[in-house]
Amino acid sequence: MFRRTFWFSTGVAAGVWATTKVNRKLKQLTPESLAATAANKALETGARLKDRAVGFALDVRDNMARREAELEEALGIHTDPELPAPRRYAAIENRSTPKNAQYIENTTYSQTKHSYNRNEDH
Repeated sequence: MFRRTFWFSTGVAAGVWATTKVNRKLKQLTPESLAATAANKALETGARLKDRAVGFALDVRDNMARREAELEEALGIHTDPELPAPRRYAAIENRSTPKNAQYIENTTYSQTKHSYNRNEDH
């Protein structure tokens, strides 16, 4: 009797185990599960590709800076050139006397002496 109970219990346990395994595999093969798995794999792959692309871009930038330094040294180019002075525009009121030229920094109409509003004349 004990043998029969033992083998019966063993069969029930094996049946429960096999049923659980089959149900898990069936759930993995549903369309929703397959879509979620594919999306997760795509995200992981995208993250890896992004990391590789960022690393590649940083390597390119470092090598570019190094090569520019080599070329500047070989050609004798100064790395910090002096900037030119800011440009000023001459506002000449009378063309016959260029000695009286006035220089202004900004050439907007609001800073000049005359108003350019067309409606003031009427």
